[in-house]
Amino acid sequence: MIDRNATRDARPAHGVALDAVEAGIEAAQPRAVLSRAIDLEGETLRVGGDEYELSAYDEVVVLGGGNAAGQVAAFLSELLGDRLDGGVVVTDDPEPAGPIETVVGTHPVPSEANVDGARRVLDRARASDENTLALVAVTGGGSALLAAPVEGVPLDDLQSLTDGLLRSGAPIDRINAVRKHVSEIKGGRLARALAPATTVGLVFSDVSGGDVSVVASGPLSPDSTTYADALDVLSEYDVDAPESVRTRLERGAAGELDDTPGPDDRSFETVTTHVVADNFTALEAAREVCADAGFDPLVLSSSVRGEAREAALTHVAIAEEIRKTGNPVSPPAAVLSGGETTVTIRGDGVGGPNQEFALGAAIELPEEATLCAVDTDGIDGPTDAAGAIVDHETVEDRREARARLNENDVYDYLDERDALVFTGQTGTNVNDLRVLLVIE
Repeated sequence: MIDRNATRDARPAHGVALDAVEAGIEAAQPRAVLSRAIDLEGETLRVGGDEYELSAYDEVVVLGGGNAAGQVAAFLSELLGDRLDGGVVVTDDPEPAGPIETVVGTHPVPSEANVDGARRVLDRARASDENTLALVAVTGGGSALLAAPVEGVPLDDLQSLTDGLLRSGAPIDRINAVRKHVSEIKGGRLARALAPATTVGLVFSDVSGGDVSVVASGPLSPDSTTYADALDVLSEYDVDAPESVRTRLERGAAGELDDTPGPDDRSFETVTTHVVADNFTALEAAREVCADAGFDPLVLSSSVRGEAREAALTHVAIAEEIRKTGNPVSPPAAVLSGGETTVTIRGDGVGGPNQEFALGAAIELPEEATLCAVDTDGIDGPTDAAGAIVDHETVEDRREARARLNENDVYDYLDERDALVFTGQTGTNVNDLRVLLVIE
């Protein structure tokens, strides 16, 4: 999966870090995850601890969207065979999925294809009834791929809003609070379209804390945010939203529009969600690789967030403490973390949160420390790299490295040093994964 020819991994620690990251991504692959979470015996479909008798339904459909939705659809098509009556998913990583229609969209900024696909998902959902069993893939990347803007908000305004939110440095839950309130499918509205069908959500969580109402902007989940909350996000993070968006949010805050469905909405009575993979799925697999390689592993957190370059300095401080005092774990040590850091874009360069995390750490990393940071979907920011791997030799001129960070222009800097990590699209998305190795 990782292109080893493009990454300097001659040092043993580099190889271990890359092996660990690769194992984490592979552990979160939909086929691997779903084969553990779902079982079909005769007409009985088991998902987690729940059972569904397929013969009790007039139709079984697969719907949803996100980076992993294509592989989820392919798995379910193979598992269910002629018991499946079709469906629609929107993804940027398609797989043949039998009778399930796969719409290929774009990520992280939505396109016309995304809008068309999301509307097809909604149409199929609205055609369901109490005799329908809907298996719904809700995965990372779904906020962009399931784009169904409300009437009065054109696609180009949604694209502008998305770009502004992603550049603002706002955390994903705050970004999605805005997205939910300009969408016909997010914030529980897909659940409302599906009701009263029996709906089973298969969630690949790419958000810190595992809040399913944030994954893909929560199409199957009650929404606790409001139009007023969305306006607060635009103000707090100085997002220059298009006039159509502001008008929509202001009308909603004034009580002129119905808000997203909350916990008491009856639409959720027939919805069950299963988090089948999350960041810890990847962390556990990476931890095992590090332990097998002779490192004492410690999972720091699966919820690291904040500005990427600042979060990186915390990891540097931990590496320094390990070398100095043997705390919180003795070397050779592996410190693993996940979550989702952000970047407030002020410059005109090219990069991504994991690349900025890696370079921010490399400026300060002590000797005998190696850090690999990737996005498990294989796409870090708007680039073709998943992230980067660095050590104390990556940065020769700290002033130049800091200047590149300040311009948000780290891609070429890391590429010139063979430090970028390339995986291609991975078919999954369980957020960021970082492996910090410290040698004695």
